[in-house]
Amino acid sequence: QLQLVESGGGLVQPGGSLGLSCAASGTRFTVYHMSWYRQTPGNERELVARLTRGRDTNYSDSVKGRFTIAGDNVKNTVYLQMNSLKPEDTGVYYCNMYARVLGEVSGTNYWGEGTLVTVAS
Repeated sequence: QLQLVESGGGLVQPGGSLGLSCAASGTRFTVYHMSWYRQTPGNERELVARLTRGRDTNYSDSVKGRFTIAGDNVKNTVYLQMNSLKPEDTGVYYCNMYARVLGEVSGTNYWGEGTLVTVAS
């Protein structure tokens, strides 16, 4: 099993920046892709950014050009740098990793507990 621990949420003013990080720990495993999701008030959880093991990235249209996802496969850590933040970016951000634990046949989606990001003046 994997445990994902997020950090870096908080309150930031519109136009400001914030960085999130998420570290995975557990038994021996291989991570295939790392993602950030968010759930904004009144909406379902949505994909914000994804980083594949091959280093391909994709972003939701709402954050493209403002957010950057990066990962460290050695540390099994994923980062999300958020710039030019807007009030509509307010929500709970969840780390997600699709990984296979040594000995298992297939991979599993693992989730962090979420970290709150509030963009307000």
